[in-house]
Amino acid sequence: LRSPHKHKDSREQFEMRTHKRVIDILYPTQKTVESLTKIELPAGVNIEIK
Repeated sequence: LRSPHKHKDSREQFEMRTHKRVIDILYPTQKTVESLTKIELPAGVNIEIK
């Protein structure tokens, strides 16, 4: 049981980490772009195609 006031050391601690990878694909074909947009990723993982 966590007390909100009495035991300050008993508070829950959360951590958020961000990892970023950049992959440059020079002269991608239409098939490459389609393949990248169809990738199924786990929850919390995002992909951005520019």
